[in-house]
Parts: sequence; C-alpha cells; structure tokens
Amino acid sequence: MIKRKRPVGAEIVADGVDFRVWAPDHRNVYVVIDGEEHPLEAEPDGYFRGVVHGAGAGTRYRFRLDEDEQTYPDPASRFQPDGPHGDSEVVDPGAYRWSDGAWRFDKRGLVIYEMHIGTFTREGTWRAAIEQLGALRDAGITLLEVMPVHEFPGRFGWGYDGVDLWAPTRLYGHPDGFRAFVDAAHAHNLGVILDVVYNHLGPDGCYLRQFTPAYFTKKYVTDWGEAINFDGEGAAGVREFFAENAGYWIDEFHLDGLRLDATQSIFDDSEENVLSLIVRRAREAAKGRPIFIVGENEPQETKLIDDYGLDALWNDDWHHAVMVAATGQREAYYTDYRGTPQEFVSMAQFGFLYQGQYYSWQKNVRGTPSGHLPPESLVCFLQNHDQLANSARGERLQYVTSPGVYRALTALLLLGPNTPMLFQGQEFGASAPFLFFADHKPELATLVAEGRRIFLEQFPSIKSLHGKLDRPDDLATFERCKLDHREREAHAEVVTMHRELLRLRRELIGHVRGAVIGPDAFVLRYDNALLIINLGDEVRMDVVDEPLLAVPRKWEVRWSSENTLIEIETTWRVPARYAVLLM
Repeated sequence: MIKRKRPVGAEIVADGVDFRVWAPDHRNVYVVIDGEEHPLEAEPDGYFRGVVHGAGAGTRYRFRLDEDEQTYPDPASRFQPDGPHGDSEVVDPGAYRWSDGAWRFDKRGLVIYEMHIGTFTREGTWRAAIEQLGALRDAGITLLEVMPVHEFPGRFGWGYDGVDLWAPTRLYGHPDGFRAFVDAAHAHNLGVILDVVYNHLGPDGCYLRQFTPAYFTKKYVTDWGEAINFDGEGAAGVREFFAENAGYWIDEFHLDGLRLDATQSIFDDSEENVLSLIVRRAREAAKGRPIFIVGENEPQETKLIDDYGLDALWNDDWHHAVMVAATGQREAYYTDYRGTPQEFVSMAQFGFLYQGQYYSWQKNVRGTPSGHLPPESLVCFLQNHDQLANSARGERLQYVTSPGVYRALTALLLLGPNTPMLFQGQEFGASAPFLFFADHKPELATLVAEGRRIFLEQFPSIKSLHGKLDRPDDLATFERCKLDHREREAHAEVVTMHRELLRLRRELIGHVRGAVIGPDAFVLRYDNALLIINLGDEVRMDVVDEPLLAVPRKWEVRWSSENTLIEIETTWRVPARYAVLLM
C-alpha cells in the first residue's frame, strides 16, 4: 500500500493520483473525472480510498456519494480554481522548487505584521505582495501574519468565512503563488504564519455536511455558525481533519507557524483538547525547526500557553486601554477601561489587565493570571483587522486622536516589553480604512449586512448613525481598503519613526518596571533605558520622588516624538503629548 502524506485529499503517486476522503455515512463513494466514475474502496473508520491511473497535476475532479445525482468538491481539496462550488483540482506540492534551504526562523525579538493579501496591494495577489517585502524588512518587521486564505465564495472577503480549509483561495493566485510568497519572504529574512479558522465554516460553499453531519454539533453555540464537533460522536475523524490541516500548512508551504482564530469558540471536552492536538501536529510537521503559534482568545485564558503549548496570545486589554486613552470613548467593550497610566504600567509588568476581576460589560469575571508569562508571549497592537472594522468608518488611529498622542502610543507599542504587531500600512501611516467586506449572494449578503449592523450597534456612537454603514458586499467597500504604497514616500516621517523605534527596540536590555509620574504620564524602566510616555498636558516634577527616575549615569535622549526637549537636570519637565527614550 502506498504511504500517504496526509489522511485526506488527492495526492500524486507514481502512476496516478491517490484519492482519500472521509464519508462515514455513505456506502459508496466515486471520484468523477471528465464524466467518468471511479469507485473508491471502503476502509475502516469511514474512509474511502483509491488510485486513478492517468490522473495527475491539473486533473479536475468531484465526488459522488452513493446514488446521489449531484457531485461535490473534495472537502480536502488543495485548489478550487472556480471557487468553492466548482471542481477540485489536483496539485503537485513537489513541483515548486524551494530556495529557502538555509532559512532559519528565530522566534526571539519578533515584530509581527498582520496583512490581508487582497487589500495589501492594488492587484491583491501573491505576486504583487512579493514586491513589497523588501520595504517591510527595511522597516524592522520580522514576521508576517497572513489573514485567512481558505477558499471562500465571491470576489472578495476577509477570509474568516472560508469553506475549503486545505485550498488557498484562487483570488490571490495558484497555491504555488503562496509558496513563492513564503519563499521570497524567507529570502528577505521574514517569517510567515497563517491565520487559520478552526471554530466554524462559512455559510456558502461548505459541503462537509454532505459527506457526514459528524463535522458539526449542536452541543455548543458560536457567533458565526454551527460549532465544530471535536468531542462528540464521530469526532475522531473531525479531529484528524483539522489537526492534519495544521500540519499541512507547516509542511507543504514551509510556514513558520499559525495564528489560531477565536479559540474561545473551539469547544472540546476531550481528555486531550483539540488545541493541544493541533499544536502538537503542527510542531511535528515542522520536523524540528522552530515555529510560532499565537492564539486569539477573548477570555484571556493562559492555559492555552501553559497547558496547550501555544507560544503567545493576543492582548485585547492593551488595545482597549489604548483606544480609551486616545479617544476618551468608553462604550461597548471599552467600558471597563480608563486608559490611565496605571493601566499601562500594570500591563507592562503583569501582562493582561484583567486577570480575574469583575468585568461589568460581560457581567462576569474576565481573564486569568498572566504575571508568570514572559512578556513576549503577549502580543500588543494599536490596530488590527477586527478593531479597525469595529468602528463606523474603519478609520486608522491617526485620524481619531491627536498627532502627539499617536506618536507617543506608537513609541509605547514598539518600545514596550510585549511583542508588537502592526496592521498593514501602519508602518507608513496608510490613509486607507479597513472595513468589513464580504461578497455573497444577494439574500445572504443582506443577512450578513444586517448582522454586522446589529453587532456594531453595541457602540452607541455607531447606533446613532441609524444603519448608515458601508455595505459589506459593495465592491467599493473592498476597493477603499486597498493600500497605496506610494504613501511610503508621502509619509516618509512615519516610515522613519517606525524604523528608528524598531532599531532602538533591539538595544533594550532587562526586565521592565514602571511607575506613574503624572495624571497622564508614566515611565517604563529597563536596565539600560528609560521610556517616558505623556498622553496629556505638560508634567512638572519639582520633587523627583520616583526611584525609577534615578540617574545611574547621565541620561541621553536617544529618541523623542517631538522637537521639544525634556528637562531632567534638577527638576523634571515632560512636554505634553510626548514620548522620549533615554539611554
């Protein structure tokens, strides 16, 4: 028997293609190629397998189940050239000639860059994105986090409603285009991780249920659709499908890790949580090379790192405090944040702000203790795809706060102790907004738009617009979100700011400590540096009674956000809306 790399999908063998699919609710399964049916042999545990001689790379195929007249694309298709409803196409992963043999991913000192391939360039392709990699490297980025690319319906979308988890979407190019992107990134000393969605499937184009309803469960509820069955009847095949998918991306696309979306909606009461299984399979697929796995987890459960083996978690607390400090708006899930210096000092020293305290917005306790975690295991950000789009106009931070506060917060992000993440275009002050966009059939598009409106109306400031929001299915909504890379030159001072701060970041040494020095001002002290952030009016200290300000030697200004100089001789004067790094 020929040994397969993965348990499902179409794999090229010496004299044809080996097809294998999980369909435990069916007696007969056929591969249909050019109208000809090829029966597959039933195997234990509901799998069907067979080799079709003469098939090869580029062969298009579908499955027929029992006597069903309709045929279906492969649930583990590697490419859907006509979208999720069309034929599956056989891909030869060995056809691409990699050039990254000398590449070694380093998880230390990461600077993450979240990007959406469809809007990162005007063309919205892998090929076009490759042209911009040098600029990202020069800015100081070390790791690209690509938003989901699982195949989805329509002409555009975020990717979180993917339905073919093994097939990079046709919208950005052939799967080998993705491989070329990763290869080129490695040549620029950039790692690449992929955002994967293992908590639900999209509402249009998902055919998993036709093969077996065991993929889904009514035991749990998600915000986006049926929950995935990781612990009920038939869950063994489901767990294998998803865990092997994680390994597939690491192995066949040379990825340096994964970002796990909305892990709070991945439900599993098994002895080994499926997240632990996914992490284990991903690391096994890496064959000893280091990979980085980060999770989004709204309740901030550190067990994902401590017990399940993830490397890092997003820190939403940090973002929410930033937004209140920058805008003063405390509404919806910003209600329990004040944006005070003490919040930032506490997070710099202890991680999450909420580690089990009562959280009035959810009328429950929030978070888990994180003080034992290394600071780099929490990812902080001023912007990301969700938080930009969870506003009325998808506006960037520089448009909702003052220039001085924006520069000071940028310094806090890039010189703070946690792993920083930038959202695409942030490094050059992009003017393009980032809105929610999804191209669906008219009836479904209307439902999606209404659901989005209802979600955003938790913000009173958005509800007051009376539903006057950009339609997610409008092509113009999508087009407005595309970056204009000519702004790198037009906003050269923003590029310089990010580049200088990230260069200085590499010089910081030691464990950080912090202290509040004014109503809107605080300091973070490293062994060799002092970062001062003032988000409000000028601060004067006639009595310097904070030990962290003690001068072991003469401080020198290495970077400041404004031309105004700080005074630190006898008394201290910190200018308004200002950040400075002393070393």
